[in-house]
Amino acid sequence: MVKTIPQLYRYVYDRAERATEVGPFRTWAHQFTAGNLRPLIEQERPDVVVCTHAFPCGAMAEYKRLYDDAPPVVGVLTDFAVHGFWIHQNVDGYAVSTQAIREVMLARGVEASRVAVTGIPVNPRFAPSDEPQELLRERLGLPRARKLVLMMGGGLGIGPLEQMLRSLERIETPIGAVVIVGNSRRVERRVLEAAASATYPVRVLRFVDNVYDYMHACDAFVTKPGGLSTAEALCAQIPMVLCKPLPGQEERNAQLLVEWGAAVRADMDELPAVITRVFDGEQRRDMIGAQRRTAHPQAALAAAQLIARIARVQKEPISA
Repeated sequence: MVKTIPQLYRYVYDRAERATEVGPFRTWAHQFTAGNLRPLIEQERPDVVVCTHAFPCGAMAEYKRLYDDAPPVVGVLTDFAVHGFWIHQNVDGYAVSTQAIREVMLARGVEASRVAVTGIPVNPRFAPSDEPQELLRERLGLPRARKLVLMMGGGLGIGPLEQMLRSLERIETPIGAVVIVGNSRRVERRVLEAAASATYPVRVLRFVDNVYDYMHACDAFVTKPGGLSTAEALCAQIPMVLCKPLPGQEERNAQLLVEWGAAVRADMDELPAVITRVFDGEQRRDMIGAQRRTAHPQAALAAAQLIARIARVQKEPISA
């Protein structure tokens, strides 16, 4: 739905946030899923269940309502805004990205002891590296004398990556590009075709487990504003240019990141000029400063400590 009819997704997302009539359907869906989870939970007997998406969090909240022997449940929010589908009174703990989200959840009746501001969990290796950028580029086989643009479209390669590549042709500064396409072979083929006709060097990669190296090696990051990739970029302190956010949570992420000064938005025709501005100068310094203030490079450790504490003693209060 997000890829093919995004306007409908936006309508459903916004309506689900506001409308009370979605309640019965949501309750039925969660009850249905909770019942199906019963054999798995009985077999695995987990000490704690961690949910990184709103729907399974709701299903597990319903599971706790239905079954007295339910394990504790922790919700880990991986966006910079919270949708109402996340919020349940019997979830044992929440790890959230910002104080603003915590305040929204408290206003909706969640106990303060259940909501901890940890940041979005990312690999701590996204924090700035001591390795000189020149040596890092040499190790990765990337051009050393060009400005480098990193482009990503999430694990599914969603986003106009080919259009982005073509738009970079209008940048006068000598550039190169790294495009991480995720797990989609179809997207990889399309991007490789676009890269073959580019007048600047382009490296096309599928899924890689060292994205932090490429963020540290590049000068600008062009992406759709998914929660995890933008949280990683905040830690890496690479200026972000946000294009084509998906409806719902990504639009909210983009709005907040721009408000913080940690990113800029650009339409496709604006992309070359915007990228050129963040290569150097005052705007780049301001963005990196904002990223330094809003990043949580130790968020994964903080969330893991929260989960471990709840697993040990379900009712132990959580530090705010």
